[in-house]
Amino acid sequence: MVTRQSASSPPERRGRRGHRPVPEEGVGQRLLLTVEEAADCLCVGRTYMFDLITRGVVASVRIGKLRRVRPEDLEFYVSSLR
Repeated sequence: MVTRQSASSPPERRGRRGHRPVPEEGVGQRLLLTVEEAADCLCVGRTYMFDLITRGVVASVRIGKLRRVRPEDLEFYVSSLR
């Protein structure tokens, strides 16, 4: 059986349904990260990342119903781990 790949997006660039694609390298830095993206940056789980945010260890912002983390706040948290 032969499967056809979509010409518009190669298989390594396609994300899960309902998720935005990762921006190309060098296009620009994201101003805000989702909690899942922030957890990936720290190599921790989503639940633990929410725990860090709830305890106030990592600062975050709300945009409507959404919770976002600034990359600077992640860097500050990592630098404070010493």
